Amino acid sequence: MNHPEELKYTKEHTWVKVDGNLATIGITDYAQSELGEIVFVELPEIETEIEHLIEFGVVESVKTVSDLYAPVSGVVVETNEDLLDSPEIVNDAPYDDGWMLKVEMNDPKELSALMSAEEYQDFVEGLQH
Repeated sequence: MNHPEELKYTKEHTWVKVDGNLATIGITDYAQSELGEIVFVELPEIETEIEHLIEFGVVESVKTVSDLYAPVSGVVVETNEDLLDSPEIVNDAPYDDGWMLKVEMNDPKELSALMSAEEYQDFVEGLQH
């Protein structure tokens, strides 16, 4: 599994990339592989407030429907419109073109509650035993 070092991770299998006060959010490679072929993504509207570890959207695969949980609180400033027509991008590139939201963070201190790539790898390995 691929878990880029520069990202932070949640136990709910979302990742966040931080650039100043802007957080880009998506689901992990592990999550997309467990879900299987993604057929639909539901994301919040621009200017929606999302809250740390609270559900913000839904991803649907051929196997199941799964809630998406926010790694940080903030205001949605952009959503990945490409996912509306091509949700399978999340399967192909979960950390690149498959990003879901960009959020202006309310409290960067929330990042300290998230896992590093190494911690997330250990967490995922624990799930597989």
